[in-house]
Amino acid sequence: MSELNAPIKKSNALTNAAGDYYERWRLLKDRLARYAVVAGGLSVIVAVVLIFFYLLYVVFPLFVSAEAKSVANYDLPEAALGKTVLLEMEEQNEVAVRFTDSGQAIFFAAATGKTISTQAIAIPAGSQISSFAQGSPINEGVVVYGLSDGRAVVVKHQYNVTYAADNKRAITPAIKYPLGEQALVIESSGAALEKIAVRVGDDSTTVVAKTAGKAEDASKIRLVNFAKEQSLFAEDAALKRTDSVLRVPTAGVSNLLIDKEDRNLYLFSNDGQLGFYDISDKATPVLKQELNVVGAGQTITSTAFLNGDLSLMIGDSTGLVSQWSMVRDNMNKSALQKIRAFKVSEKPVVVINSEQRRKGFVTADVDGEVGIYHSTSERQMIKERMLDSAPVATVLSPRANALLTQSANGKMGFWSIDNEHPEVSLSSMWQKVWYESYPKPDYIWQSSSASSDFEPKYSLTPLVFGTLKAAFYAMLVAMPLSLMGAIYTAYFMSPKMRQLIKPTIELMGALPTVILGFLAGLWLAPFVEKNLAGLFSLLMVIPLGVMIFAYLWQYLPKSTREKVPEGWEGAILIPVILFLGWLSFTISVPIEAACFGGSLRDWFKTELGIGYDQRNALIVGIAMGFAVVPTIFSIAEDAIFSVPKHLTVGSLALGATPWQTMIKVVLLTASPGIFSAVMIGLGRAIGETMIVLMATGNTPVMDMSVFQGLRTLAANIAVEMPESEVDSSHYRVLFLAALVLFMFTFVFNTLAEVIRQRLREKYSSL
Repeated sequence: MSELNAPIKKSNALTNAAGDYYERWRLLKDRLARYAVVAGGLSVIVAVVLIFFYLLYVVFPLFVSAEAKSVANYDLPEAALGKTVLLEMEEQNEVAVRFTDSGQAIFFAAATGKTISTQAIAIPAGSQISSFAQGSPINEGVVVYGLSDGRAVVVKHQYNVTYAADNKRAITPAIKYPLGEQALVIESSGAALEKIAVRVGDDSTTVVAKTAGKAEDASKIRLVNFAKEQSLFAEDAALKRTDSVLRVPTAGVSNLLIDKEDRNLYLFSNDGQLGFYDISDKATPVLKQELNVVGAGQTITSTAFLNGDLSLMIGDSTGLVSQWSMVRDNMNKSALQKIRAFKVSEKPVVVINSEQRRKGFVTADVDGEVGIYHSTSERQMIKERMLDSAPVATVLSPRANALLTQSANGKMGFWSIDNEHPEVSLSSMWQKVWYESYPKPDYIWQSSSASSDFEPKYSLTPLVFGTLKAAFYAMLVAMPLSLMGAIYTAYFMSPKMRQLIKPTIELMGALPTVILGFLAGLWLAPFVEKNLAGLFSLLMVIPLGVMIFAYLWQYLPKSTREKVPEGWEGAILIPVILFLGWLSFTISVPIEAACFGGSLRDWFKTELGIGYDQRNALIVGIAMGFAVVPTIFSIAEDAIFSVPKHLTVGSLALGATPWQTMIKVVLLTASPGIFSAVMIGLGRAIGETMIVLMATGNTPVMDMSVFQGLRTLAANIAVEMPESEVDSSHYRVLFLAALVLFMFTFVFNTLAEVIRQRLREKYSSL
């Protein structure tokens, strides 16, 4: 008997061994799959965290404080050649120049003070230097000496860069005379020029001077313009002279400034009076405005143009530096107005120097405390005592990465400045800023311009506003369509029709957004502009028409209604909706002609003051809503369809109608999934790039009107990132925009997940 059972036992043993083998193999695969899922999830988390820290790494330097490091201190070069009236430094921070009151230009090494060369200015014999002034930095080193006999010498210092065979750079300083070495006669009477200003252009030079004279002439200002005239037969251009005299309302002019365009003249007096003149016509200057720019009992201690010469920086005896700029009022008239002020010290500010490439400036008070500020961001970058005694002169290098100082005790200091991103601050990015040439503070994004003295505008507020506005209108279109469609498809539609409709709508999600943006920008936007009244008619005619059709449907013979299978009623509405759509656009033409004067867009403009841009938020709402519908529909439909059948059957068995069951049971049970669908759709809308890029006009304006354009964070990054200089302020601000978008979606999705979990716990007992 045992011999007969042996094969059976052997077979059972083999079966058990095979079963054990497959069980072990299944457990191994299950363990591998579990580890793979865990590893995949952890890798996603790690990737997200790395993205966050990389964005933070790029953005962090924007908010790092500036630093000033002392490089060298040395005695004043060639102190015997006179007192310093101006310090200047060339772009490489290697060579500096000191102009003296004795007419000497002393070139020396900025870092060591070693004299490179000394050149005497061509001061005519018998003349004494009575005044000195620096031209605009745009004139590349122009200065002017006013003389005791009414003449002036215009000088230009420049630096020639050469490279030797070993590729070693050599900088050779030189003095040039753009108007010739012969002194220019400014005051024919021979009176001394006590104060002077100059602007040298390609074809014209203007010199303005206050002359010494009798008491009744104390308020007389001489303006002389030299314009180049090229004769047809002469090789050299002749100078055409234009003279005029300004009678200023107040005496005691302490300083004169001419803007770089040679159109505006500013006269200052110590008691705080400022006279603004239009000198576009050199023969007849016109007084445009006179005002007091300091408080009662205060005096003006220093003045300078901010880079671009659109703003005046005025320091007073209380340590306040105020910025004055031309502002247009409601009547389109320009007037000087104070737009901001900086409390830089408790002592009088005696030196103000502006950066040559940014809207920054450096100040020094009588005690030698130096501060570096940026006007637009209103940031104090550096404040440090850099001089042992009262300052004589300070100068920032053209790249604003070095500072040269001279104190009254004859000591000079050379400082290295690390100040990469002064134009960015929390206030400039999120609050209203009063920019130059703007009538009031505003939120502006304008990161570049063709002008070299452009004031960057890095306000992220209009971009965040545009992002939320685009998402709002997209969800306003997508949510009703997708959620109502999901409810009908999952609960009321027949299974066969559902098998056709659901994949078709989900297939819409595979359409490239660039195609949708292309169609929205080139077809939909012109179509809506032409048929705006038809679009509004569509919103009223289709709902009303569907309700009328449904009301009439119940009066059809029962035999006719029963011919339509249950769940296929929606198919009957397709031709009805198409007809109603055609009817809407057809009747809109006579309605628009009868009620709105032929154009609804013009009526909005004239009657309501609402402008219309062709590519606007309405186009974005339609196009981006169309892109978001498949996402919300698919997830919401799955959530509704997955509600256990015993809940719906039990509700119907207790006497509830299908609609009551849908509202009281199905939607509540599926609410976590529906909420997730809406949140994912919202995230899709917020992060959308191509549609808003191609269909909005990319105008960073803050207007809630559906007919105005917008610019989103994502679209702004896509447009400007390829153009930005790596590691520049613009580049890092774009990364900051990406970080804001990242944080917004992270926080919003986290809150959405918390709400979804609470909904799941609340309705899981149904």
